[in-house]
This record gives sequence, structure tokens and C-alpha cells, in this order.
Amino acid sequence: MNKKILVSLSFLLITLSVLGQKPKKLNTNQIYEKVQKLNFLGSALYVAAHPDDENTRLIAYLANKVKARTSYLSLTRGDGGQNLIGPEIRELLGVIRTQELLAARGVDGGEQRFSRANDFGFSKHPDETLNIWDKDKVLADVVWAIRTFKPDVIINRFDHRTPGTTHGHHTTSAMLSVEAFDLAADQTKYPEQLKYTSTWQPNSLYFNTSWWFYGSRENFEKADKSKMLNFDIGVYYPLKGVSNNELASLASSQHLCQGFGRLTTRGGQTEYVEFLKGKFPKDKKDIFSGINTTWNRVSGGGAIGDILYDLEKNFDFVNPSKHLPSLLKAYQLIDGLKDEHWKAIKSKEIKEIIEACAGLYLEASAKTSSTTPNSDIKVDFEALNRSGASMDLTSIEWLPSKKVVNKDIALSDNKRKNFTETIAVGSLEYSAPYWLVDNWGLGMYTVKNQELRGNPETSRPIQVKFNLMIEDTSISFTKNVVRRYSQRDKGEIYEPFEILPKVTTKLRDKVLIFSNSDSKEVAVEVRSGEANTSGKLALQVPNGWSVTPKEAPFNIDQKGDKRVIKFKVSPSKAQSEGYIKAIATVGNKNFDKELIEITYNHIPKQSVLLPSKAKVVRLNIKKEGKEIGYIQGSGDAVPESLRQIGYNVTEITPEEINESTLNKFDAVVVGIRAYNTKKVLQFKQKHLLAYVKNGGNVVVQYNTNRRVDVKPPYDLQLSRDRVTDEHAKVEVLAKEHLVLNYPNKISDKDFEGWVQERGLYFPNKWANEFTPILAMNDKGESTKKGSLLVAKYGKGNYIYTGLSFFRELPAGVPGAYRLFANLLSVKEN
Repeated sequence: MNKKILVSLSFLLITLSVLGQKPKKLNTNQIYEKVQKLNFLGSALYVAAHPDDENTRLIAYLANKVKARTSYLSLTRGDGGQNLIGPEIRELLGVIRTQELLAARGVDGGEQRFSRANDFGFSKHPDETLNIWDKDKVLADVVWAIRTFKPDVIINRFDHRTPGTTHGHHTTSAMLSVEAFDLAADQTKYPEQLKYTSTWQPNSLYFNTSWWFYGSRENFEKADKSKMLNFDIGVYYPLKGVSNNELASLASSQHLCQGFGRLTTRGGQTEYVEFLKGKFPKDKKDIFSGINTTWNRVSGGGAIGDILYDLEKNFDFVNPSKHLPSLLKAYQLIDGLKDEHWKAIKSKEIKEIIEACAGLYLEASAKTSSTTPNSDIKVDFEALNRSGASMDLTSIEWLPSKKVVNKDIALSDNKRKNFTETIAVGSLEYSAPYWLVDNWGLGMYTVKNQELRGNPETSRPIQVKFNLMIEDTSISFTKNVVRRYSQRDKGEIYEPFEILPKVTTKLRDKVLIFSNSDSKEVAVEVRSGEANTSGKLALQVPNGWSVTPKEAPFNIDQKGDKRVIKFKVSPSKAQSEGYIKAIATVGNKNFDKELIEITYNHIPKQSVLLPSKAKVVRLNIKKEGKEIGYIQGSGDAVPESLRQIGYNVTEITPEEINESTLNKFDAVVVGIRAYNTKKVLQFKQKHLLAYVKNGGNVVVQYNTNRRVDVKPPYDLQLSRDRVTDEHAKVEVLAKEHLVLNYPNKISDKDFEGWVQERGLYFPNKWANEFTPILAMNDKGESTKKGSLLVAKYGKGNYIYTGLSFFRELPAGVPGAYRLFANLLSVKEN
């Protein structure tokens, strides 16, 4: 294999393991590909609804083969999905999936955008979707994406003409894209956006079709393809050492929390797009045919093209620094372009190439990974020129303060320059995901700043602009302040630098269930964001509840250290629910945020600030039994929820399962997706069934129906049946069954206040030994009776449920607790 290919492939694999955490260091193959992309002036916008909806094959093809600037507009951040790698759900899951999308784009070469739409969970029809989303706001965001990205072509992942045949969010994304295609050029529509951008009319709109949308390959073979374009997206990239399909598989595999890790594939593969509106291309093999994608597209671009096309043709892979004079001349010409859109895009691209060709390394590394507003931080700087070019570091500038420090340091070839500066932070906002700063609703996030809308993440709070003079050309490079350090067992680590509150608090239990009038001890963790912090902590409780003490002092000497303060909370006499909030006071300032740090190896560390609160519920609940065994699946908070109502919960791994480990439990619960994610369970099923046969209770929560067998004692077939309306009427089928009557009498009231959905992946066929307990359905659909099935097996009970207890219990839904207690308590019927 060619040595250049080996180097490129190894670099790609290294990049995947630390994606987004270490600075890019381009080899000459990658620099050359950047030059090719610099010489293509065309853009494509791909539109769908969720992270992992995108066709990474087509995005990779457009970005790497065609060299187009390609972006994926995901209307949501995937907040309503499930998490296979950890306990984070809802808005925290949205943070993870945002970063996974950015990691995927880092592999396939695309960019990433979003709307303000909140993924509220599965939706069966666009009517329901648009009833929960604010259609006008989401449509405005799609128009905003078109006006700011200015795509020549738009490609929808889904078909706007088939509502009700797939996820409602999917079809809605296509419907809004079709509508926005024309609105983006109308200056009377969303005129407030035109303060920051201009109208834009894309050239053409397509639907990324395939045999799947036709029901079978045979049907697709017969379909009229006169309006379809097709490309072989299995092309091989010698400079990378991988094919487009391999690249796409690696990109998709970044969606780890959704279980998208997959094998790479190779070989030719045809991709189809169906023309919907606009101008039909001249060449059905080229989606950009008929569109000027050369430098002549912009006024004054001809001279730039003369320089850069020649550079591309004669690129020196051994000594790319020889091209610096030409690149700097082209940079100056780009800087003089009147077309502000292409000027901004191409200036950024060529500066990255200049930096790489010069072997330029610029870094600003803080001594710590965070600080507080109005503080000072020490930052270590490194500047290194690894070329023979004449170069000086004239000054550095803090952003956003714009304070300039003159340097006038000559950067000689391969002579590293290091220095330290103290930065005055000023009164900066906390660094947190911008869409989680203001209160949000079920269907929409609140983003008041128009210029933030659509951005994948919040910009880093402190940046440094390195102002240089290279061969008599003034040029600057902006870098985020980071924290770079090493650990002996991990090596070099880069962490984002954050601005965080002086104090954060954390209620250890996010839901507190009071099953009687007894008070409970409530632990609050106080974390200091700076050294020598003292203050007082108080709990706010709902009316009718009480807390002692009213407030408690704290003093923390070291930054990052924590103190735990305990309060006694007494519930109301009657059944009620509400929230308790932790508020720390330092001086005359109150702090009411919790800091959640999300750390996974495949994404950068995330710091999220959310209100420091916990739901409290005074609940009339009875239960039988004490000891519960819990077999975790993909991860959920049900074990802690059960502890809240007085159970002793022991979490056991599938490997630990045998008859002796199970016999001590009054009931055993199998976590969500356990049979999907824990393959060893199939070998342990005999022990679970023996436990039931001898008189135990086993409660199996939902699994997806994809190539899985939950191995029940009697025939049971999973389906994709689900009820997405959390308010859907619940009909009782087995009114006298013990599971609805002991030890708690379950009524209609127990199905009030549920969140996101009733349940998912219900069985649709089962043996006569199973008794269906409940029936429910979404509007306009047939009744689903498989949400809760109970079968007597030997002396015990085997219970299968698709009800979404994994959402309801952490949300503190009273009726869900009462019903789950019954599932654990039932012994005979």
C-alpha cells in the first residue's frame, strides 16, 4: 500500500479515538484535500429530524468526492430517544447526541445545524408533531438555515408526501423543508432575520429516495426514475486509504448512545435522489451540474482561481510550505472580496491551509479547566513555526474583551516560543449549552438570540487571537483556550475551558417519594468553583411541607471540593407533589444551579448547568416484599426510584445470575433493552425461569423487536406497537386481577400525569397463558392490549411490560409507582 495512504488511514483512526478533544494536525494528504475543497464553491444542505437520521454515505460523498460544503440540518437534538451507554435522558441525552453528531461530521466532512424543536418522543403523524412543536418557529429556523448557509441544493431524508407512514418528526422535517425552499427568498417572510443575513433561493430540492420507501427492491426496480439522479457513493479515496462507505460507517458509528456502532462496508453502491422542485440538473450524474462552482462564481474570483487551481495542480506533498507565498497572495485577494458570504467561508478555509502548510502550532492552555466570572486565570502560550517562512507573532488579543498584548516575537524555524499571561475574565456568562439557558417547553427550546439559533453548540467563552506577520502579510488565527494536561494511564488530554458559577448545588435524589408522613433526610452537595468559598445553603419546599434547619452554613477551602449538607424534610399530610430547590448564598448573590459533567471517551467533556431541584411526592402507597434484584439493561434510573419507596435494591450483572443469587429476592426486575444489549442473558434465562417456577416474580421491561428473543416461558412476540400519547385513555381489561388490586387499588387517576408516552414495543401476539391487563391506543388507531401481560408459571409470575416506567418513575409519576409496586408484590392469582 502507498505510504501516504497508510499515514492518512492511521491518522484517521487516531482522530476517531479522540475526536473533538485534540487540535487538528493535518498531514499533506489532508492539506491537499483542503485545497481541493477550497477550489469548489458549492453548498448542499441535508435535512432530517434527529441525530442518526442522516445518510452519512451521501453526506460523505458530497463533502469528499464532490468537495461541496455540506451541512446536516437536524431539526431536533434527539432529546426524546433512549440511551444505550448511560443514564442520561431528555435534555442531557440531547447534549450527548449533539456531540455525537459533531463527531460524525468530523469524520464524514460535513457541518452540523439544528432548529429549536424539542424531540418530545415518538410521533405517529405530522399533525401531532406540529401540534406540539410551534410550526411557525421551526419553519422560521429552517428558513434561517437556508438563508445563512445558502445551499445550492437541498436534500430531504424523508418523503413529504406520505404522512403517517413513518415517525411524524421525519415527515414533518421534509414538509417544512419543501415550504421553506420558497419562503427563504421572500423578503416579506421572517423579515427580522434580514438584519443578520439576506434572502436566498436554492437551485433545486431533492428527496433522498431508495427501495425502502417503495416497500421492496422489486417495486423500486419498476419505479419511474426519470426524475431521479443517481451516483455511485462507494467510491474509493486513495488519499485516505478508505472508501466512501467505510468513511460513512465510521461516521454513523459515532452515534454510540443509540447503538449505531457498525461494521465498515466497501464496494460500489448506487444512491438515488428524486428531483422535487427548482431547476433540474443538466447531468443526472452530477447534482451540481448547471451551477457555477468555480472561483468565477464571485466577482474578483478569477484572479484567486488562477493562483489556487495552479497550486492544486502542482501541489508539493513533500514540502507544502513552498506554497505559502501563493496562499498568502490568494488570502489577501479573498480578504478583498465584496461577496461577504463566500469571503467568510473561503477566508476560514485558506487560513487553515496556511496554518498547516507552515507547520504552525498555536496553543493557549489554562492552568485549570474552569474559572468563575470576574476572576483572573493564568494561561500558558505556545507558538511554533515549522517552516522556513519569515514569521513574527506581533500580538495576542483576548476575546471577547479585545484586550491586546503586544509581543513582537520572531518565530524562527522549529524554535518553540513559550510564555505565560494572566487573563482578566470579566463578567462573562456561564458556559453552558445555549438552548438550555432559558426555560423550555415540551415542544420547543427558547433561544432569544437570533444569531445563536441553529448553532450546534455554544462558542467557547474565552478565545485568543494570535496576530502574525507571515512574509509581510498580516494574518490572525483564533484559538479556544483549553486545558492540556497528562495522566499517566491516559496520556495527553485536552479539556474544554469553562466559565462556571462560584457555587453549584446538587440534590442527590432527583425524586423523593414520601410513602407516609415520616420525614426524610435530604442530602445536598455543595461544590465550590473557586478556593475559600463560604456561605449558607437553604431549601425551598412546597406549601404544606416543612424543612429543618431553615439554612445551614458551609465553608470550602479548595476549588472543586464538595461539602454535603443534610436537611430533614417533612411532607404534607395529604397526597401532593411539588419541587424542592437548593439555593446557596455567597455574600449577597444566590446560586441555584446544578453542575452536571458528562464524560465519555468518544465526545469532549460537557458541563451542563440546570436548575438545582428535585421532585417531591407525598404518596399513599403500599408494598409487599423488601428485597429486589435489578438486572440492568441499557441503563436507567429505576433502581434508585424503587429505593425511594423503601425497597432494598441490589443491582446484579447477567454474569452473576444463578439460582442461589436469585433466591434471596422477593422479586427480580429486568431493565430496559436488557435482552437487546446483554447477550449473555440468553444463557442465564434458565435460572430466571427456575426462579419464577419456584415462586418468584420476574418483571421484564421493554425490549426492541429487532432480532431479539426475551425467552419467556410461553410464546410472546414483540412488535413495534406503541402508544405515544401520554394522555391516551387506559382501559382495564382484567379488573379483578391481583396486579390491579393488591396491595394498591389502581384506578384511572393512577394514569394521570404520565410523561412523553404510555409505552413502546408492546407484544402483539402471546400465548393463552398470558393475561392482558390493560388496553390503550393513540387517536385513530386500533386498541393495543400488549402493554402489560402477566402469566402464571409454576408457583410464580412472569410479567412483561412495555409501559415506560423508565420515564415515569424518574419523573415522579405517583400512579406509576403504585402500579410498579403491585407488579413487585403480586404472588398469586
